[in-house]
Amino acid sequence: MASGTDRSQSTTTNGVEELSISKRKVALITGITGQDGSYLTELLLDKGYEVHGLIRRSSNFNTQRINHIYIDPHNVHKARMKLHYADLTDASSLRRWIDTISPDEIYNLAAQSHVAVSFEIPDYTADVVATGSLRLLEALRSHITTSGRTHVKYYQAGSSEMFGSTPPPQSEDTPFHPRSPYAASKCAAHWYTVNYREAYGIFACNGILFNHESPRRGENFVTRKITRAVGRIKIGLQSKLFLGNLQASRDWGFAGDYVEAMWLMLQQDKPDDYVVATEESHTVEEFLEKAFGYVGLNWKDHVEIDKRYFRPTEVDNLKGDSSKARKALGWKPKVGFEQLVKMMVDEDVELAKREKVLVDAGFMDAQQQP
Repeated sequence: MASGTDRSQSTTTNGVEELSISKRKVALITGITGQDGSYLTELLLDKGYEVHGLIRRSSNFNTQRINHIYIDPHNVHKARMKLHYADLTDASSLRRWIDTISPDEIYNLAAQSHVAVSFEIPDYTADVVATGSLRLLEALRSHITTSGRTHVKYYQAGSSEMFGSTPPPQSEDTPFHPRSPYAASKCAAHWYTVNYREAYGIFACNGILFNHESPRRGENFVTRKITRAVGRIKIGLQSKLFLGNLQASRDWGFAGDYVEAMWLMLQQDKPDDYVVATEESHTVEEFLEKAFGYVGLNWKDHVEIDKRYFRPTEVDNLKGDSSKARKALGWKPKVGFEQLVKMMVDEDVELAKREKVLVDAGFMDAQQQP
């Protein structure tokens, strides 16, 4: 497959040259079915890329977040997104698809990404998040060695959870102190990436992204759990919401903004590591106040504390210093905290309304929520 480096004309956005190319750039995304994968796919398709995504085999399809941009591959002139079965626990599949696709850019977004769940399945979390990243980097190194395609660029999705108990604000120079198996695994993936950059000269970047949310966020993450409950409570499908630590403070941004930073990292002349954050911190309680208040409800009437949702080791306060990314990449967030909360609540109120129609017609129950 062509490397996608022939260029015809260009425009400039955020100081980065966007290319109208006769041979499309090719991107490979692990975790394409996740929140970030879907937004990144949209961004790259808009920029003219051919996008390949690796998905795990499951008896149930898990492509809801990208169904709206999926085009049947038989429609060869329009289908610029293609999906392939692979897994970060399967080194042979990673190497096979890198060799077959010959990507220009690789974005490693796949992970067991739920912090609380990582305490329950630590072995699996480490295998996918840490060793899975190592497998992908080694597959890329081997591909470059045998093909000579030294221009291939790699993005590793890091996490603010790596900072753990280190006091804010956290920047690229802040020491890591992970407080969960997930965070420790992300630290390993981060240093694997640095090592392969230094040892083999691979263009490999770490994006240390602080919490980023959207209407596509998984429903077992606290922000989406809250906005789903707000919608259901407002429509009358639910009355209670059970949460853990309301004083945990996070730097919350919009996932659609953050994937642009990922892309910008791989358009630079040299690889580096960048913190991506809004530089504002808000507690879970503040999120509750904004979300419930937006629809005229008092969160205290509906929220109950359940100790099962407390982590064995808590992370109290994450707040990023993204000055390096803002200066070097020309990136800054477009969506603020209050706008993000309203965006998510609006979507989940509409989702609850659709649920209500099905419940009233007897096609589904209210999932036996209290």
